[in-house]
Amino acid sequence: MCCSLAAVLGALVHVEVTRQTVATAREKALGKLNDVSRAYEAGEPLPRGAGLDPVGLPPELRALAVSGRRGTLVADHRGRPTMWAAAPADGRALAAAVDYGQSARTISGLDNAIIGSSLLAIGGTLLFGAFAVTRVTRRLHQTATVARRITQGDLDARVNDPRTRTPSRHQDEVATVAAALDTMAGSLQSKLESERRFTADVAHELRTPLTGLQAASELLPESRPTELVRERVRTMRQLTEDLLEISRLESGSEVVESDLHQLGRLVRRVVRASGADTEVVVVRDAHVETDRRRLERVLGNLVANAHKHGRPPVVLTVDGPVVTVRDHGDGFPEYLAAHGPQRFRSGGKGHGLGLTIAVGQAAVIGARLEFREAEGGGGLAVLSLPGS
Repeated sequence: MCCSLAAVLGALVHVEVTRQTVATAREKALGKLNDVSRAYEAGEPLPRGAGLDPVGLPPELRALAVSGRRGTLVADHRGRPTMWAAAPADGRALAAAVDYGQSARTISGLDNAIIGSSLLAIGGTLLFGAFAVTRVTRRLHQTATVARRITQGDLDARVNDPRTRTPSRHQDEVATVAAALDTMAGSLQSKLESERRFTADVAHELRTPLTGLQAASELLPESRPTELVRERVRTMRQLTEDLLEISRLESGSEVVESDLHQLGRLVRRVVRASGADTEVVVVRDAHVETDRRRLERVLGNLVANAHKHGRPPVVLTVDGPVVTVRDHGDGFPEYLAAHGPQRFRSGGKGHGLGLTIAVGQAAVIGARLEFREAEGGGGLAVLSLPGS
């Protein structure tokens, strides 16, 4: 807009100054023509630069004068710009010439000044605009980067715009957005931390009475009701332990103890420990540097989930640093494949904690766990270890 305004103002100044300059030169030429006409009518000698059909008179102006009308015209005469004025005189053209060079130079100088000042103004405007826009876009880019970090789970990320830390400074729109994002992140972090502490506290408080309840159930006489009680107690203890493990994972305080392990051997050990009928296929064995306990926890939960919610055969495949667990059931629910597992939300029986723990432990060791629909039907869990 500034550049357009400068161009429009320059054009208006040019048009107005040119009109005034031409009008002044025309009045001067017509004044001289009047003097020449009086001298011609009095029979006196005509002044220099005037005459009847003088050499250099533009043909169109001569034709206008011969037709009985007066007029003026700017044209080059002997290499110089000249303002001509002509009037009819006995069937011929009586003309007078006035030097137009100074006026032409004035207009040319004005045009150069307008162009120079316009370019200077446009250049200054573009530089200032680029500087201002760059500052704004840089702050917006920083805000967007922080928003993406929060989306990925980094709730400690903050924009910390300098304008938001100093209330006396002008709060522009970018500062308002940054402050709103920081406030939202802080509130979300506080709520999640409160939820995590509540879950951990509840699970921790339940451990003691459940331990006593399990010990008491072992003293009951053997019967069907006793077996049901013991099974429920074991389920509640496992649920409590799972909640505590999830709470520790969400706190981000887990320490990884890495070592080099042969993946094929580790996978077979997991299958033997599960006690379930699981086929192991090693396409390409690999050595991986990882936390064995956490990796076994992930694979054990995936195998248990496949047997519990899917249908046999369950196949665990090792292909380099990528491990897949496939069942032949109905496949994973749509929400799980799209958004990952969620606590206490399961497509069938269960609490959804096993897969939640698997995803959390995989993230701790730097692996990526995805849930897909297998070709031919069934669920396919793909664990990609670091280096894959």
